[in-house]
Amino acid sequence: MSENSPSLSDEYDGTQSKMMGEMVILVDENDKQIGSMSKVDSHLGEGFLHRAFSVLLFNSSQEMLIHKRADTKITFPSVWANSCCSHPLDVEGETEMEGDLGVKRAAIRKMKQELGISADQLPIDDFHLITRMHYRARADEKWIEHELDHILLIQADVELDINPNEISEIRWVNQSQIEDLITNSPNNGEIIAPWFNEIYSRFASQWWGHLDEVSSLQEDVVHHIGDVSTNDQVSLLDALKGHTTEVESRIVTALEKSNHERLRKAMMHLIEGGGKRLRAILPWLVADACGGASDSLYDLGAAIEIIHNFTLVHDDIMDNDELRRGRDAVHIAYDMPTAINAGDAMLAVSFELLSEADQISSDNFRSLVSIIGKMVRKVSEGQQLDMDFENRDSVSEEEYLAMISGKTAAMFTTCARTGAILSGAAPDVIENLAEWGEKLGLCFQLMDDLIDATGDSETLGKPACSDVVEGKRTLIAIHALGLDSSKLETFHDVFASGNDDIPRDKLDKVLNELQASGSIDYAKNRAMGFHQQAHSCLDKLPDSPALSILRQLTDWQLIRIS
Repeated sequence: MSENSPSLSDEYDGTQSKMMGEMVILVDENDKQIGSMSKVDSHLGEGFLHRAFSVLLFNSSQEMLIHKRADTKITFPSVWANSCCSHPLDVEGETEMEGDLGVKRAAIRKMKQELGISADQLPIDDFHLITRMHYRARADEKWIEHELDHILLIQADVELDINPNEISEIRWVNQSQIEDLITNSPNNGEIIAPWFNEIYSRFASQWWGHLDEVSSLQEDVVHHIGDVSTNDQVSLLDALKGHTTEVESRIVTALEKSNHERLRKAMMHLIEGGGKRLRAILPWLVADACGGASDSLYDLGAAIEIIHNFTLVHDDIMDNDELRRGRDAVHIAYDMPTAINAGDAMLAVSFELLSEADQISSDNFRSLVSIIGKMVRKVSEGQQLDMDFENRDSVSEEEYLAMISGKTAAMFTTCARTGAILSGAAPDVIENLAEWGEKLGLCFQLMDDLIDATGDSETLGKPACSDVVEGKRTLIAIHALGLDSSKLETFHDVFASGNDDIPRDKLDKVLNELQASGSIDYAKNRAMGFHQQAHSCLDKLPDSPALSILRQLTDWQLIRIS
């Protein structure tokens, strides 16, 4: 533990306090080790992303072992969790990534310590890494889990010797029993650990009947699922999942009206590529926070989402980007004329969808058309400025923020403003939420800039550092270009080079220079400022579970790069 770490022994169980001094493995979002830190420091406050594991142990009857964490546990005491969940440590043997051996060795160690299962009952080759999950889960105001969780599956009949300092109760459950436990929580008096709830609902519910085909279940991917904290309010993730089906059905129905098969498929290409549908759901979430949500918000959100995808189709053409969401851009998958035509048709379809929404009054429809029309114009103006900047010798920070206010934030502002209007909110509330949308959008774009600079191609679904290579005047680049060029030699060599074949090690040097110069931190601090201003807007609204969702959505922007 660091010198600033708190003393735990007076407040918590002595054995558990001692283990909080163990050194966990700090990782980036791609599971690459970047350091180590004491368990206590990595779990305090906002936490630090570290490697973890969750074991799902099945017996020969295809029952899973679950356990109730002891009330002596410092984080998430007395909740039901999967068979074993803990951390590999920064010690010899547990940092090895080949075959996930380090994590598997840590799992064997902890299953002995917590469940009393001897190592000879758990052959290391019988552990299967199924997938990985990056999540946050807040336990209380003090403690948080921020983990890149390796989900391991093993099937074995074992003898148990439970450690009461770790576990208060165990159960072997079949799928029907675990479904019942989770569905009825917390009304049944049983609380489910948030990571376990996600593991089951996202993955294990599909695996359960296929344990004899375990090799076909494995995937080499990290699922970034954000904040899964559970409390008396609905989590952001649950809110997004709950509305996605509604907006998806409206989007698909609208786009499939086209009688031309090739055009229809081109319009559906990006939609089928996935996405969180954040803009589609945002009007409903805002209206709910104002106390007046209805089905008309889904039609509105679907129309805005189609427009958003239309702008992406055209942006990819203008920016010469060949990838979007990890798949070919529309003009690559089809051809340039078809992509342009598909984008035009999507814009028309969005207004057609809006006009056919039964629950939107004539007066509101007139207002929506005006607001959304202005949004499309502002997005186009922002895109034109973005292209203009590439041919200029200098761009100021103020000019850049004005550009992204149009290109990115205008859509968030419109989602918030129109959602508040359809809820019947008062004019001052509508303007306040529009301001929240503006600050949220500015934060979102600065986060995207940071992700482009710090991510990798596989995670991004497009070439890493593409903004630097293309010479885009992001806030990071504007700051760096104003510094002594001798300290940013690689950056200047790569910036605006247009070279798509720059080796990864050279791009890593660019990132190191941007970090050392303070350009990364400068952009991050500006994003934090907009994040704070967005929360200030929400402070003017009365507390409610729906407002909590908007707060979580505001915080999610920061989670994307933490």
